[in-house]
Amino acid sequence: MIILGIDPGIAIVGFGVIEKKGSQLKPVQYGSIETKAGLRTEERLKQVYEAMQHILEKYSPNVMAIEKLFFNKNVTTAFTVGQARGVMLLAAEQANVPVAEYTPLQVKQAVVGYGKAEKRQVQEMVRMLLNLQQAPKPDDVADALAIAICHGHSAQIEGLLKLKGKDV
Repeated sequence: MIILGIDPGIAIVGFGVIEKKGSQLKPVQYGSIETKAGLRTEERLKQVYEAMQHILEKYSPNVMAIEKLFFNKNVTTAFTVGQARGVMLLAAEQANVPVAEYTPLQVKQAVVGYGKAEKRQVQEMVRMLLNLQQAPKPDDVADALAIAICHGHSAQIEGLLKLKGKDV
């Protein structure tokens, strides 16, 4: 299974593509989509959308895992990130890629084992789980890989529950 993890944003969108074979997780590609401050929001959204289309086409993921938005103290930032997240969801829908959403708490729990883990703990676990030389930078990229890992673990648990006849 190919999983595309997304840490949504407008200035920086982290993305991480991993392959899951059994319990093995292997990094395929990771990086960021960056837009320049000062551009009109519409132009930035277009850039994010087009970059997402390219990533979805190039890596053909089986699923896109994206972070759920949580309330931000800066309402303007929350709205703009919500708009960017919307174009990412649209790109996934147009590419026929199902979407799974996870809260930051769920991601930390799945990757570190503790829902209130610090950012550096998540980054170090991402590095270890994917056998990377160093934690990916910027932080948004490590977060995107963590979201992909979270889905990899969650999908495995869901599969086991379905095998046991439990409804998920």
